[in-house]
Amino acid sequence: MTTTLRWIFFVVFLALGIGIGLYYALVISPVQYVDTTPGTLRVDYRSDYTLMVAEVYKKDQNIDLAARRLAVLGSQPPFEIVAQAIAFGQQYGYSADDLALLQNLAAALQVWQPGSTPQPTGIATGTATVIATATGTNP
Repeated sequence: MTTTLRWIFFVVFLALGIGIGLYYALVISPVQYVDTTPGTLRVDYRSDYTLMVAEVYKKDQNIDLAARRLAVLGSQPPFEIVAQAIAFGQQYGYSADDLALLQNLAAALQVWQPGSTPQPTGIATGTATVIATATGTNP
């Protein structure tokens, strides 16, 4: 066999192998992402998640908890995450009520200091009070 013919066979079978490999990887068995972190969400889903956090914040007014919920979206400060959601919402036509919820959360996050909200001391204190009250003794 001549050298030229060997090179032609090599290039043809190389291209055939690449083609079959791509077909298998893209059509037969494509990659399926499972159990990924929320930080990998597309910007529209991140904005929807941020809106849900704003809705919950409106009900419970716990800014520390809202900041923790936003922290799962990445390493950015919570205020920046909300600012991105507001920009996305304005660009893609979120309702005025939804934008107001996001702006309310953003305003709270601007003045928020981590750890500034007092946390409950624990369940044991409340339980002891309930038990003492039920038995008629003072704790």
